Amino acid sequence: MVRWRLVRYGGLTGAAVLAATAYLGGVLPVWRPGVTPVSIWQGPHGPLILLGWLAGTTLLVGAWWAGRHRVPSARWVLVTVGLWLLPFLAAPPLGSRDVYSYACQGAIYAAGADPYAVGVAGAGCPWLEAVSPTWRDTPAPYGPLFMLVAGAAATLGGASLVGTVALLRLAALLGVALTAYCLPGLARHAGVDRDRALWLVLACPLVAIHLVSGAHNDALMVGLVVAGLRVVRDRPGRALPLFAGGALLGLAVSVKVTAVVVVPFAMLAALPGAYRVRALARHGGLVLAGTVAAAVLVTGLAGLGPGWVRGLASSGESVQWTSLPTAVGLALGYLGRPFGADWYVVPAARAVGLGVLALLLVAIWWRARHGSPLRGAGLALAATVVLAPVFHPWYAVWPLAVLAVATVPARWLLVPATVVSFLVLPDGTNLARFTKFPGTLAMAAGLVALVVVAARRVAGRPRRPDARHDAAGSRH
Repeated sequence: MVRWRLVRYGGLTGAAVLAATAYLGGVLPVWRPGVTPVSIWQGPHGPLILLGWLAGTTLLVGAWWAGRHRVPSARWVLVTVGLWLLPFLAAPPLGSRDVYSYACQGAIYAAGADPYAVGVAGAGCPWLEAVSPTWRDTPAPYGPLFMLVAGAAATLGGASLVGTVALLRLAALLGVALTAYCLPGLARHAGVDRDRALWLVLACPLVAIHLVSGAHNDALMVGLVVAGLRVVRDRPGRALPLFAGGALLGLAVSVKVTAVVVVPFAMLAALPGAYRVRALARHGGLVLAGTVAAAVLVTGLAGLGPGWVRGLASSGESVQWTSLPTAVGLALGYLGRPFGADWYVVPAARAVGLGVLALLLVAIWWRARHGSPLRGAGLALAATVVLAPVFHPWYAVWPLAVLAVATVPARWLLVPATVVSFLVLPDGTNLARFTKFPGTLAMAAGLVALVVVAARRVAGRPRRPDARHDAAGSRH
């Protein structure tokens, strides 16, 4: 009992420290035109902010790791995570300025402008100085459902940026609550410990720091993905639940299009028995129909047409080594410098990465036909995160939410999430910006090591004996 109190209140202390750090140097709005935010370590409370960020994150991560094998109960998990989230609800955002972009996109949409055709600067957002300069002139890359949510938040928040951000944080909190509600059912279907699955997902520091404090729309997407999979898995072979589950996935796609990689695996989960092409067409087709119907309906309700697909092109403007294909492109550029070559092959490397991702998704689906669709969906999300042109720490929650109910070793989930929890400073400064060369080399070296290990494993597998040789040998 003493141990669990230490876990609960140790994590709560970390959350409180981070919330206090958010007031000192979190992602605060810039109200005066032309004022540029000061780098966090150059500000008046720089050392204190960095110390608070490091201590608070370490306490949250340590508490999360302490419950990785077992926790007292599902109720204990929900109460503990609820306590951890409370300090963030009344504090400024941490780790990213994206929520201010959401607010501006919602404001211009509510005012009748098209956020898929123009950036928030061109549309005259009243809170432009709060938005990161990188995203002021780029169209929105999010789906029509999120534009409806952001527009509603801006309308209900009135002329107040704080009120709009609070409503967007509420939407993110609802996404986390939806995940908490639906995850136990998925764990039951997968034969996984429900309490442990809840802990691995909800108590992950990325949920508190980025999904709730940062109010990222990934929270809503993940909640809808888990809900869609739960509904499909609850009633395989039943027409209405399958269509409804597909519709929930369609809503997830209408928040962030990356959720679409889950749909083929949900179609497999819809089968009431063994995989058959005819059964896939019949039952999986209902899931696909629900997905398409929901996406089309929401697009129509938003009144913006399919322009949100064009906005996806602007999401790759950030060039950081934290994306594996981007790191490969940067590494190739570094290799050319000693020879006087000025190579910029990041776009080509990203294109190759997307091609590899497409092949990998097909391979994962092919194996999932006679295995676990949930595991396949989680691996598909993990592959998407690793091979996407851009990576942000909160993306790690996508696969975590599904792989937590699959038979995956906990260390595969804990280690990556822990590393990326320390990647972004409270004011949104990404440490990848200041570690470009060593980070690129580390990612390239890791890729080479992975290829070598995979090649050795393939080469070390015993070959299947030739049947004719066995037959001939048996006669002697």
